[in-house]
Amino acid sequence: MTIHIGAQPGDIAETVLLPGDPYRAKWAAETFLDDVKCVNEVRGMLGFTGTWKGNPVTIHGSGMGMPSLSIYVNELIKDYGAKTLIRIGSCGGMQKKVSVRDVIIAMTATSISTPSRGIFKEINFAPSADYGLLRAAADAAEAKGTPTHVGGIYSADVFYDERPDLNEQMTRHGILGVEMEAAELYNLAARYDCRALAVLTVSDHLLTGEALPSDQREKSFGDMVEIALEAAFA
Repeated sequence: MTIHIGAQPGDIAETVLLPGDPYRAKWAAETFLDDVKCVNEVRGMLGFTGTWKGNPVTIHGSGMGMPSLSIYVNELIKDYGAKTLIRIGSCGGMQKKVSVRDVIIAMTATSISTPSRGIFKEINFAPSADYGLLRAAADAAEAKGTPTHVGGIYSADVFYDERPDLNEQMTRHGILGVEMEAAELYNLAARYDCRALAVLTVSDHLLTGEALPSDQREKSFGDMVEIALEAAFA
């Protein structure tokens, strides 16, 4: 048990999927896992452990933004022994070739700053995904026939962005989508010698203005969860 996670020793699997929304964690666990047990409810951040094809898996909410994710991932790794951590969440599309409902597999994660900035000081560390997970996820997406893009994403500090010039430069430099957590996940995985990946569903588009209604988002996220699970145990 830690400050933010009430799970007992042995309650957390070595493989953890990390949606931002705790209720998305509940939906994913109940939809894709067997023998599901709720292992955390502290501060309303839900975590569940079950099995997928006989493999132990925890699906745990991370909250919104890199500071929140940093708290949970630090505790999951250092106190519960998590080894493979995959963010599953939504993102905004930033390229014309990317459509709403497509999946983005994040090779790298650009950011203005992360909670790790104080450690890196003047270094512009380049956080990236684990290649084995990345390759397995791309293979799983291809096998499913899911429209998928592999490349760089942008992890933003803010949701209500007032920097259209920055978004323009991200688009100009080929960034596929924007979200709020992956860069710090990749930093922490590198620091603690763990595997990390972000598999994201495009829920809205910065160029076209198209967006999934809230009642359609969960139904559109199934491919993303299955790709993450296939990659974790490839």
